[in-house]
Amino acid sequence: MAGVEGEKHRQRMADGMDLGLLGDSVGPAVRHLRNLLTSRIIAAYEPYGLRSGSHSTMALIAANPGCSQSEIARNIGMDKSIVVAIVDDLEKRGLAERQRSTEDRRRNALMLTAKGRGLMLELDNLGRTVEAPIREALSVEEVQHLISLTRRAIDALMASEAE
Repeated sequence: MAGVEGEKHRQRMADGMDLGLLGDSVGPAVRHLRNLLTSRIIAAYEPYGLRSGSHSTMALIAANPGCSQSEIARNIGMDKSIVVAIVDDLEKRGLAERQRSTEDRRRNALMLTAKGRGLMLELDNLGRTVEAPIREALSVEEVQHLISLTRRAIDALMASEAE
């Protein structure tokens, strides 16, 4: 294995800082991107007073009417108790509803209200505005490839936890 100093291609930040060992690490790159996006999303969503993760929760409920809180937690990578608190908040605001599942009475089936769907779309537009610099720097195909690779990486880590 070549030493750090022997590498031919060194990864550098936009300001020229050499990333050293971090240049070939997935975690620090994804964390940096996540941190940049998260801080901007929090600022954009702040006027709505929603909990972090509310938009993702609403988007999954809209795409999967009748899904459970556990399914939401698994698919957004959050603790179940946090998702329960998010759904509680959405329900209090009239954005989502819990209904007893007809298949399993212990389970809540989640649905968005019309008001929730409207707010979800509004938040989605704000999120796309936050993502605009990424979408402008990459082609449509590259954006889709980035999303696809990220999803595959998530699936790989989730599968390794199940083993």
